[in-house]
Amino acid sequence: MKKKVKFNKKITGGKKANINTWVIKIIFLTFFISASFSFVSSVLLSNVKILVAFIILIVIILTGILSDIIGVAVTAADETPFHSMSSRKVLGARRAVWLIRNATQISNICNDVIGDICSIISGATGALISAKIILTNSEGIKTIVSIAFSAVIAALTVGGKAAGKKFAITNCNNIVYKIGYIIEKPKRIFHK
Repeated sequence: MKKKVKFNKKITGGKKANINTWVIKIIFLTFFISASFSFVSSVLLSNVKILVAFIILIVIILTGILSDIIGVAVTAADETPFHSMSSRKVLGARRAVWLIRNATQISNICNDVIGDICSIISGATGALISAKIILTNSEGIKTIVSIAFSAVIAALTVGGKAAGKKFAITNCNNIVYKIGYIIEKPKRIFHK
């Protein structure tokens, strides 16, 4: 006789309150990060040349891809090897365990908040760059430039994230360790 497997667990009590608190926190965090990114990018792009605007656009796209890599790596990583490293006091191991144990929140921040905000801002940046190009060119080029920019930004973002996900899953423990090391190193320097 086959055993029936239950997939849906009811969330009760404290867990439900924690989820609601997290949702409220993430809404406000998203709002402030999005406003900050938009403000900084609009200030940076307001009076720059097209080449500098391209560089800013590439940085925004790479930030989105990098944050996606971190979010996937934290979700896919295995906590076990970091316990032995932590017992030997290897710098970054304790923080790596913390990252893995908080994978849901870290992944949400990296993939959904930062990654999606970077995608939106890269689209707006591309529109701004294409508008600058359109102003200096003839009427016939406007549509081609606008379509080309949208397509290139989408292709770079989606292709970069696809390659990043494969890289993150393959190297998840190394990535999480390096992030833990980067977080803990300044603390140790300033603690001394």
